[in-house]
Amino acid sequence: MDMETIELRSITIHNEAHSFRKLGFRKADLVIVTQYGDRLWYIDAEGVDDDALLAAFGQSDNIKIDLVATAESGEMWTGTGYLHPNERNRAAAIRGEGVLTRQ
Repeated sequence: MDMETIELRSITIHNEAHSFRKLGFRKADLVIVTQYGDRLWYIDAEGVDDDALLAAFGQSDNIKIDLVATAESGEMWTGTGYLHPNERNRAAAIRGEGVLTRQ
């Protein structure tokens, strides 16, 4: 199993309810896991400063998003995933679906 962790500078999300909304956070990491040729990815964001956004996703049936994530290095990544909010801890996990593309 190979695991790569990339520190993120910014994340912009988009779905039917939230059009190209920037997700403010204190710290976020993109984790890419490769095992037996399969590639999975997810993002953990801590210190999310948008309580209303976390609450909206906590109450919504539609948590699927498109995203653009920018690494501290300037690399950009695009993909589709599911945003799972943790309102109590002001955090969010985005579970990737399918291919994550480096721009």
